[in-house]
Amino acid sequence: MDQSTRYADLSLNEGDLIAEGRHILCAYKLKQKSGSFLEAAAHFAAESSTGTNVEVSTTDDFTKGLDALVYVADEASEEVRIAYPLELFDRNLIDGRMMLVSFLTLTIGNNQGMGDIEYAKMYDFFLPRRAIELFDGPSVGIAELWRILGRPVVDGGYIAGTIIKPKLGLRPEPFARAAYEFWLGGDFIKNDEPQGNQVFAPLRKTIPLVYDAMKRAMDETGEAKLFSANITADDHAEMIARGEFILSEFGPDADKVAFLVDGFVGGPGMVTTARRYFPRQFLHYHRAGHGMVTSPSSRRGYTAYVLAKMSRLQGASGIHVGTMGYGKMEGAADDRAIAYICEREQYQGPAYLQDWYGMRPTAPIVSGGMNALRLPGFFGNLGHANVINTAGGGAYGHIDGPAAGGRSLRQAHQCWAAGADPIEWAKEHREFARAFESFPGDADSLFPGWRQQLG
Repeated sequence: MDQSTRYADLSLNEGDLIAEGRHILCAYKLKQKSGSFLEAAAHFAAESSTGTNVEVSTTDDFTKGLDALVYVADEASEEVRIAYPLELFDRNLIDGRMMLVSFLTLTIGNNQGMGDIEYAKMYDFFLPRRAIELFDGPSVGIAELWRILGRPVVDGGYIAGTIIKPKLGLRPEPFARAAYEFWLGGDFIKNDEPQGNQVFAPLRKTIPLVYDAMKRAMDETGEAKLFSANITADDHAEMIARGEFILSEFGPDADKVAFLVDGFVGGPGMVTTARRYFPRQFLHYHRAGHGMVTSPSSRRGYTAYVLAKMSRLQGASGIHVGTMGYGKMEGAADDRAIAYICEREQYQGPAYLQDWYGMRPTAPIVSGGMNALRLPGFFGNLGHANVINTAGGGAYGHIDGPAAGGRSLRQAHQCWAAGADPIEWAKEHREFARAFESFPGDADSLFPGWRQQLG
């Protein structure tokens, strides 16, 4: 059934839609299986809003006013843009706010399985001011971490972090020892996403030992330290119980605890529960599993840019943004846009200029195969170093141990900030120099001839 006369209006002007502020706009790359491109796009919009694949007797004039409308349909570029009336989206019973699950249900819901659509992938969306006002946004940001670390709260700079390695298999005592050793040289430790309450490392035994390790490291270094604890769970009550237990154990240093939530596999509900129940903790959004839909090799779902944008709406204090081609994970240099949409007040995305209207920024978190040798190039590409970097192997794989690994990360940042040549910098900074020996494959690739120059 051709629904293009109802669910498409190519006369609509995008600038007017944005100025009116009454629609959420979504941009997709779409391909139909056969037939008319516009008909397929209109069917996609119908399934995303008020329609189905047949006429129904219960539709009235009011219902038609809530139709999602295709306003751009260009088959040559596979470009489809759809305007969704704000009234379509579900609102909370308790406080009238918008919810991300409703946004996803409509814009990336049943339309992903439609028989006449080969693929459709959202690559950007636009929210008007009223929609921005109805999402939580972050309650804590990287500025709060900088303050704890004794830094300026504007442009406080690089936070050198790690991920406890191995990611599984450490019992409580070795786990705490690994944390202590890194904290002697670095700032921030992330529970890896599989680490939780395994029988060989029960949370009730591990967490007190980790806090003891933090106190000893702070005493020895005279510096504040940070710990991101994984509270991800299927059950919201379990997640809250984990968070409350961790805070109670850290006691007077509870401000130094972040909570990690696996936001992709756990879903929006888990992120919102953590954001609302623990509003004073840094909410660390881990996106494990996102590649199944965000990878460029996937033609459905949404992009990593869209995921990052959604995380800021939900209230993530920080989200992993990839390594932009400088680490082991899939990515490219221009993925810096994923960081920029999180941290800037206004940003021109691939389709839409988004203004955040004062919503607190979400900090970029960088991990996945990073080490001291890769950091100068990464910072140069991003254009700044206001990030949290969790280098697991880059710290625990350092030839002189994790404390030296943490120092090598800091020295790499100092090298970039000084505009220095990394080889020359290494001659005066031992831990950075030893990173060349620790990661010789990277050294050979990034700094050919380093052996002769460093001796």
